[in-house]
Amino acid sequence: MRHLPRHPNIVSLKEAFEDRDAVYIVMELCEGGELFDRIVERGHFTERDAVTIARTILEIVSVCHEHGVIHRDLKPENFLFANSSDSSPLKAIDFGLSTFFEPGQHFREIVGSPYYMAPEVLRRDYGPEVDVWSAGVILYILLCGVPPFWAETEEGIAQAIVQGEIDFERDPWPKVSEEAKDLVRNMLEPNPYTRLTVQEVLEHKWIQNVDKASNVSLGQNVRTRIKQFSLMNKFKKKVLRVVADNLPDEQVDHIKEMFHVMDTDKNGDLTFEELKHGLHKCGQQVADPDVQMLMDAADEDGSGTLNCQEFVTMSVHLRRIGSDDHLTQAFEFFDKNRSGYIEFDELKEALIDDNLGPNNEKFIEDIIFDADLDKDGRIGYDEFKVMMKMGMDWKMASRQYSRAMLNALSQKMFKDKPSSLRG
Repeated sequence: MRHLPRHPNIVSLKEAFEDRDAVYIVMELCEGGELFDRIVERGHFTERDAVTIARTILEIVSVCHEHGVIHRDLKPENFLFANSSDSSPLKAIDFGLSTFFEPGQHFREIVGSPYYMAPEVLRRDYGPEVDVWSAGVILYILLCGVPPFWAETEEGIAQAIVQGEIDFERDPWPKVSEEAKDLVRNMLEPNPYTRLTVQEVLEHKWIQNVDKASNVSLGQNVRTRIKQFSLMNKFKKKVLRVVADNLPDEQVDHIKEMFHVMDTDKNGDLTFEELKHGLHKCGQQVADPDVQMLMDAADEDGSGTLNCQEFVTMSVHLRRIGSDDHLTQAFEFFDKNRSGYIEFDELKEALIDDNLGPNNEKFIEDIIFDADLDKDGRIGYDEFKVMMKMGMDWKMASRQYSRAMLNALSQKMFKDKPSSLRG
């Protein structure tokens, strides 16, 4: 961060401090939210918007490469707006996986997020060209709302990336200009030696002619697909609730006792502070953003607090309860007619209370389409298991929340007796 020049689109390092235990890095505060959240909030997205954002991202990559730095973790969550105004600058953040490079130098460690990794990263032989690939993946998502290389497992994602087949047929691609498609195609060239360099991308006519790009909305599909991660969470959290309802009484009683110990004001709800304090009493110094992540994931009714049922659901999630017995019970909850499949009407009935909005039938169809691997229009048990064990939410999957932290937290919470929270 000290090596890179001050740039309006790169988050600035204010200061660093060190003591015996840690290095403290003070960064510029970005209050405008994530790139994709802004798109969803606006509800209107055009090709001109996409080219404007893409050019900013590529200019950032160019500055990094000119100064001998590869970012290595370009993804939508690593671009924040400085403030909430429409004119707010977009900032690249999180240089934790960045590295210095010399011309011709190659790297072998696999780093980054699965959906945005270039094929040569998987082959453990890569250079700065990987940033152009990742920027190409972001551009593809900006234009259509889904990643170009999709699969249910990390192995499947890797295979899709290596195969490199890009879909330009699904909506809204027919409305996207040929110049935009040409740029995406050349940024997602599997061969790093024939892939466009960042300078060649910046000189591409689609980037150069930003004012001529279409200002017609690419349609609600983009916004809908970007929002699907929250929809998939609703379904998966519903499954977790079913699993929680079928836990043995002694497990549920243990979790409920823990809840009541954490609920210090005894009002039946856990606030952010109570959850944070309770976790700290477990010996887990969980950072505020991670506590908030747990709160947001479990707060089904949007109250800003956790009731006992929500806490139990969160606990089931933390314990990663995914045995076939639990999943079978959950599957049977949705499969009301015992056909061996979750069908449209069954899923719609199960999610009727989850506030899917006026276009709920389309949302249900999208859930089934994404989970339905053999495309027979329904979700079989094996497909259900894949969905629950891997997760289909590409945006959340790409967020690299520390699995080690969650696992350690889980083990600590369920190994210790609730009485350890006292005192």
